[in-house]
This record gives sequence, C-alpha cells and structure tokens, in this order.
Amino acid sequence: MTTNNMNSGRLGVANFTARVIQGPLFMLCASFFIMAGAGSLYLFGSYSEAIKSSQGYDQSTLNFLGFCKDLGSNFGIPAGLFGEVAPQWLVILLGSIFNFAGYFMIWLAVTGRTSKPRLWQVCIYMIIGSSSFSFANTGVMTSCVKTFPESRVTIMGFLKGYLGLGGALMTQIYLAFSKNDSESLILLIAYLPSAISVTFAFVIRIIKGGTSTRQPIEPKIMYQILFASISLALVIMAMIIAQSQVAFSKAVYIGCATLVCLMLFIPIPIAIRKEFLLWNMEKELENTANEVIIEKPQIIEPKESPSLPPNEEKTEDTKISCFSNIFNKPERGKDHTILQALLSVDMLLLLISSISGYGTNVTVMDNLGQISTSLGYTGNIAKSFVSLVSIWNFFGRVFSGFISEILLQKYKVPHPLLLTCSHFVTCIGCLLIIFPTPGSIYFASVIIGFSFGAILPTCYSITSEIFGLKYFSTLQNCVFMVIPLASYVLNVKVTGFFYDREAKNQLKKSGKEHVMGTELTCIGTECYRLPLIIMTFISFVAGVSSLIFAMRTRKFYKNDIYKKLTEEPLANEIKLPSASVCS
Repeated sequence: MTTNNMNSGRLGVANFTARVIQGPLFMLCASFFIMAGAGSLYLFGSYSEAIKSSQGYDQSTLNFLGFCKDLGSNFGIPAGLFGEVAPQWLVILLGSIFNFAGYFMIWLAVTGRTSKPRLWQVCIYMIIGSSSFSFANTGVMTSCVKTFPESRVTIMGFLKGYLGLGGALMTQIYLAFSKNDSESLILLIAYLPSAISVTFAFVIRIIKGGTSTRQPIEPKIMYQILFASISLALVIMAMIIAQSQVAFSKAVYIGCATLVCLMLFIPIPIAIRKEFLLWNMEKELENTANEVIIEKPQIIEPKESPSLPPNEEKTEDTKISCFSNIFNKPERGKDHTILQALLSVDMLLLLISSISGYGTNVTVMDNLGQISTSLGYTGNIAKSFVSLVSIWNFFGRVFSGFISEILLQKYKVPHPLLLTCSHFVTCIGCLLIIFPTPGSIYFASVIIGFSFGAILPTCYSITSEIFGLKYFSTLQNCVFMVIPLASYVLNVKVTGFFYDREAKNQLKKSGKEHVMGTELTCIGTECYRLPLIIMTFISFVAGVSSLIFAMRTRKFYKNDIYKKLTEEPLANEIKLPSASVCS
C-alpha cells in the first residue's frame, strides 16, 4: 500500500511538472529569457571600440558595421515567411545557430586568432549574428501574441522590455565572469544567447490553436510579473550607478551577477503557483463530482455570421485572383493580406513613424559610447550610459504596454498617439546632448532609452490591431524591414561623416595630421552636434506623422478593438473556405 502511494505520488509530481512546462505561463516565462538573451543586440556601443582599434577602422567604417547590424536584425522577412510554415521552436533554433556563427567569427577576427578579415567579411559576420534577433523575435512574438490575443499590448511590452533589459543583464554577467575587455564581451554574446535559445526553444509554441481558444491572463498575475520585472530593473540600475562611482572587486561583481540571474527567474514561481492552484481546483472538482447528471444534448444552430457572404459569393471569391483584391481592403481590425496591408495608407504612416523614430534612436544608442568619450567620460562611467539606456529601454517598453491599455480602455486614446509622444521626447534627449550641462548626458540616456523602448511594442501592437493576426508573423517584420536604410543614412552618411571630418580638423590643428598610426578620435561637443541636430528634426517629423496616424484611427480605437476575439469561437464552428497568403 505504501509503495502504491509512493508511486502515485511520483506520478502526480511528474504529471504536474509536465503540466507546468506545457502551460502557457511557463511558455511566457521562457519567452522572457529568450528575449533577454537577444538583448545583446544593443551592446554594440560597448564593444565597437574593440573592433575599431583591432581592425584599424575610422568612425564612418565603424558606423557602417552598425548599419550591417541593423540590417541583419531588421530584415526579418525571411524569418517571418519561415515562421508562417515552420514551428516556432525551429525558427528560434535557427536563430541561435546564426547568433553563434556570426559573433564567434567576429571574436576570432578581433582577437587575431584568424588572419585579418576584409571589411566585407566582417560585415557578413555582423549581418549573420544580428539576424538571429529576427528569428528569436518572430518565434517568440508570434507564439505569445496568438496565445494571449486579448493581452497582446501588455505582453508585447513585457517581451520588448526584457529585450531592452538584456543588454544590462549581459553587462553584469560579463563584468563578473569575463576579463575586463571588450573581446570577452563579444565571446559572451556569441554563446550565451544561443545557449538560452537552445534550452527553452521547445516550449515556445502557439498554445491550443491560438485565438480559437483564448488564453486570458489574470490582472493579478500581470501585476506580479510587472513587480518582479521592475524590481530586477531597479536592482540593475542601482548596480550600474554604484559601479560607476566605486571600484568593485571580482567577488562583488560575481555576487551582483548571481543576484540578477536569480531575480530573472522570479516569474517561474509565479507560473508554478498559478498552475498549482488550477491543479488543486481540478482535483477538488473531481472529488466532489459524486452525481452524474445526464441531460439531453441541445443542438444549437450556428447563427449566420454577418461577415460570411452567400454561398454563391463564396464560390466566386475563391476564384478571384489575389492581386485583384489588393485595393479592396477589409475594415481596420480585420485580417488583411500581406499585400493589402503593405499598400495601405495606414502602413505608410506607420513605416514613416517607425523608420524615422527607430532610426534616430538606434543611431544615438550605437554611438553613445563614442558620444560619452567625446564629452570627457571614460572607463566604466562611459559604459554605464549604455547600460542606463538598456534599463530605461525596459521601463519604456513595459510601461508603454500598461499605460497605452489604460488610456485606451478609460479614455479611448489611440495607440499611435503614444508614438507621437515618444518621438517628441526623443527630441528633448537629443537637445540635452547638443547643449550639454554637467550630468545632462545621464538624463539624455534615460530619456532616449525610455522613448526608444516605447516605440517597439507600440508599433507591434498597432500592426496586430489594424491589420489582424493572421499574417502577423510576416507583417511585424515588414514594419521594420526598411529601418536599416534610415540607420545607414543617419549612422554612416551623417554621423560618421561629420565625426570623421571634425576629427581630421582637430588632428590638423594639433599638427599630427601626417603622423602614422594616429587614431582618428574627436573630442568635444562639436563631434556630434550637427548629426544630433539633424536627428532632432527627423524625430520631430516622425512625431508629426504619428499624430496624423492617430487622427486617422481615432474612430477605430473608440470601438472595442478586441470584440472580434470574443466572437471568434462561434465563427470557428462554421467551416470557412481556405485562403492563401495573398488571397
């Protein structure tokens, strides 16, 4: 009898463990970890100096590498199309392979373990390594948005928040377990995100068919995860400030890294507790079900869906070419085809807003290490600005989800209006660098990080709300696929060009213009003044385009934009004609 009890107890533990791992909340936690690993994308400003010095590049060439990073991370159409036909875990695993291959080759080149590569080779390495972000982002975002459609804005805020927090997390691990050099950071970026993706890839999937059986999340659980995430961000921010003021020993760095890693896993006990409560409730229902009541089944005739045309029209629609339906767009909120969405005015305004705003913020973040150096900051203080951007990037992404939902539910404020505010706030951050005062770059790092963080989840949520969830895997990547163009123009042709021109002028004035081996370095506020003025103007244009977008969609956001989700189960009972990607 005792043996049977022990076996049943072990079986119960095994069943409960399987239930937790297969549950939607554990999948959400695993998504947080994968996105945190992908946050290494924002550490380019921390290791770019190592690439510049080891390969002998000037600032324009280094910024061209930054463009290659943005090209790889934002050209996600292949990842999106692959995600339409392949399971999400396979998409994530493919991204982990690209991450290790690209950054490991960069590490070999920087450390001199291979012959010095040509510029085009380093560019290919950077594109391959950064393209891993597109695959991780596609697999995670598609799974979570389709599993939690009614909580999509908040979920996107969390996911993008952990992405922004990943850079600061990676920095703490690097300080604790690596040598204090940028080469070790590149190696860490090569293997740690890949290891995280391989560990958790197989639990990432669309739970129970996505929107047909919705997975609501209780507000209490949302706030518990929010509290845990904010606590983690505040602890890291306190560490960053302390590390910039006091020299820590190796043991203290290890303690800090251990603490943040433990706090990163706090959402898992929240998921386990929730599953345990559900487990107990189900067992109680089984124990109290002493009577079996047999009722005569009722046959419910499905109501005719108003969105379904008559049978004759269905037959005709299936025969119509997909290209003839491009400009016959459905209403906002209903599923658009890829071509219908891409050729709409709403998508045009969203692209202008995302290209201008995202391009400006990424350019500032990629050059923040150089900006702080030109203003006289060195060592850990200069690196702390990059980490501060990551921290406030997190706050911007998390709070944009909660704040936008509250404003929408209570005051019917359109989500594009949040983009307008973010772009105008970016203008303020750029002006603080253009006209620096003591400590102003700290405030600029906070402001730019927060505004940049608010842009990403808002753009993703707007895409899913306006154009539907059917082709979200591809459309989310279409929104950001042209961002590398803005990054190239602003990073290489504007920022790099004016930086190098000012650096050459300073060398000429110092009389070292013809000295061999002299590094092209610019010191002073003049190094980035003109590029930042241009980016301030572009951010203002992005804010105006977002304001126009908000005015166009204000009527749509006054309605219940999630109403369709509550009607979907009934629609799923009616067999609909199948459709292709373009139909």
